[in-house]
Amino acid sequence: MTTAPEFSAARSQSPGPLWHGDYWFLFRELVIKDFKIRYRNMSLGVFWSLLNPLVIMGVLWFVFTKIFPNNSIPNFAVFVLCGLVPYNFFTLAWITGTGSLVDNANLIKRVPVPREIVPISSVCSNCIHLLIQIGLLFCAVLLAGKGVNRYWGWLPFVWGCEVIFVCGLSLICAVLNVYIRDMRYVVESANTVLFWLVPIFYPFSIIPERFREVYQFNPVAALVLACRNILLDGVPPPTPLLLKLSGSAVAMFILGMAVFKLLRRRIYDYL
Repeated sequence: MTTAPEFSAARSQSPGPLWHGDYWFLFRELVIKDFKIRYRNMSLGVFWSLLNPLVIMGVLWFVFTKIFPNNSIPNFAVFVLCGLVPYNFFTLAWITGTGSLVDNANLIKRVPVPREIVPISSVCSNCIHLLIQIGLLFCAVLLAGKGVNRYWGWLPFVWGCEVIFVCGLSLICAVLNVYIRDMRYVVESANTVLFWLVPIFYPFSIIPERFREVYQFNPVAALVLACRNILLDGVPPPTPLLLKLSGSAVAMFILGMAVFKLLRRRIYDYL
């Protein structure tokens, strides 16, 4: 279990409880704490955010261009990176969000914090890694000869939908993980399956037409398709795709808040 060393200084300077209703202060401190703990005692630190997608991209590029050559996809390395960055963010944020309440049990018991903010801040701490990987993706796109276009303005919206979706999903899984400690392993297994359900190394066109509408409700797949539309094809994402992405994000967040509020009453008994 993690403690809250970053909160100790603020606690010593305040005669009363640490949290005084300042949600932004609490959110910011939790995000910083999660980020510092993740790379504590690591030699390369945040550079792992760059190395991980580069290594996987290199392996997939070698397999599908040298061993099983497929010349039907131009700029295959960048094509793969457009799939890996959304997938990496989703899986890492989902796993850390799921374990956030248990990992911060000491803080939750000692400080009267709103418990919903713990999984949400855990997900958002991964946005720091996401920004690093998006920077890598932008560099790869530019090096591939794809210039900046006016549709890049859609990127904050589509990525924001993804963050909202993962926050809602993590609220559900985090509170379930308090009662059922196997949830972390369920999430890890689901992420393995998800790797094959997201068009990371294969084009959307190979999906049978009768499954395409349902397939686009997969929020990670929808984000990958939107990013490729914008960055590689230079066109805006189709309106139906944007509606599915935003609709699923809002629905999942509402569901996550509802489930969390329903199950949070006995959290202290199980932490």
